[in-house]
Amino acid sequence: MGLSLLSMVCLISFSSNYVTGLDNRRSTVEEFAVPDDVYKFLWSNNSYISHETLKLDFLKRMESGNLPAERYINFTIQDINYLVNVTALLRDLRDKVKEPADLSQFLKGKYESYKNFAISFLNQYNLKGVSDIKPTPAMGKYLSDYAAIMKTKEPIYFVVSMLPCSRLWVWLANNLNMNENNAYIQWKIDNMHGHPEKFKPLLNKYLDTQEKVTEANTVFRQQMQNEHDFFATS
Repeated sequence: MGLSLLSMVCLISFSSNYVTGLDNRRSTVEEFAVPDDVYKFLWSNNSYISHETLKLDFLKRMESGNLPAERYINFTIQDINYLVNVTALLRDLRDKVKEPADLSQFLKGKYESYKNFAISFLNQYNLKGVSDIKPTPAMGKYLSDYAAIMKTKEPIYFVVSMLPCSRLWVWLANNLNMNENNAYIQWKIDNMHGHPEKFKPLLNKYLDTQEKVTEANTVFRQQMQNEHDFFATS
């Protein structure tokens, strides 16, 4: 795909409001007892969003191989913008969080991973940065929510906020039925074998009260919704 098309897509933005289509009855605050496995609980309690995401037009067209290239490029450009902006937030957290040691080390590792992915994608698409990429409303909200979590909550909740992306994309990739001739098979292959279970020790260690689990569920659900809305508007 030529750079001229890529440059055009970089400037695309959506001015209309988007509709999530999800059942808002679950938006009320719930309280939860501390489960034996918080990592597993967060996913199972919000997995309905993953199933709704899998039904979205973008993914169904990707699955069938007839997703227009322009939509996929726009999706990728928004994803690059996501990577660069979340990398910047992780850099700030890496510099700020020194204790506890395991949380600090996790954030440092995530920063390095995100930074390497961001650099790789920028190079692949011949981009020097993301200043010319205008986020869609869905992506703008997603990044704004990340920033708010970093500024207003304890660092463990930023860890929670990253888990939906890590776990959902693996789940989606493994549940998309594609043959090897599908134009988008590489997306499936690249995302099938992530390791979201690396989040598990920290979540199970530090989310150890009813209040913390309830707050973590709110953050996790919010970010799962943001992932859904990103795909819904792509």
